[in-house]
Amino acid sequence: MKRILYIILGCLLTSIGAVILQHGEVMTGGTAGLSLLLSYASDLPFGLVFFLVNVPFYVLSIIFMGWNFTVSTILSVTLLSVMTGLDRWLPAFEIPMSVGAVVGGVFIGFGLSIMFMNRASLGGSNIVALILQKKLGWNPGKLNFLFDFVVVLYGFYSIGVLNGALSVLSIMVTSSIISHFKQKIGASNQSVKEKETSASVEGTVATS
Repeated sequence: MKRILYIILGCLLTSIGAVILQHGEVMTGGTAGLSLLLSYASDLPFGLVFFLVNVPFYVLSIIFMGWNFTVSTILSVTLLSVMTGLDRWLPAFEIPMSVGAVVGGVFIGFGLSIMFMNRASLGGSNIVALILQKKLGWNPGKLNFLFDFVVVLYGFYSIGVLNGALSVLSIMVTSSIISHFKQKIGASNQSVKEKETSASVEGTVATS
């Protein structure tokens, strides 16, 4: 129950960050940013594109992270979509781009860190970053920045140089916060790995 509450908190913080970025006209990275660009190019609904883009990552998640993590991720993506959709009920407001980039990045950084520490993610590059952190011990914050930077770089043409530069600043803020919690994130993955190994050993002993 405690883990579920933390995941909900992580989704809430991330959704607030996403809304701030949107009102500051700052682009986000990862599969959300990629899906947004593809939806603009294809005129397909963002929700449909976001789902299709994430399908291959869900398969990777099942293989390398297990069903528990994958189901938590799918539910988290759904919850985030609902939370960000509530923005339509808020009064119209604008946020300076520079402020939106930093504040939005902070909210998303803490939100994703909480989710990572509780074995959940928002799909896409988050899953790849956690797989590489689990298997190779790589820094998930730096990996997250790399993936996000590629997407933002691709979007420079459509959003402009200034917005693109502030988008890079935003994902730098997000990635630095995730990097700060890398040990706790690693400890969470290690705990799951040890439980899986223990269960495997017990199963082998029981059948021998």
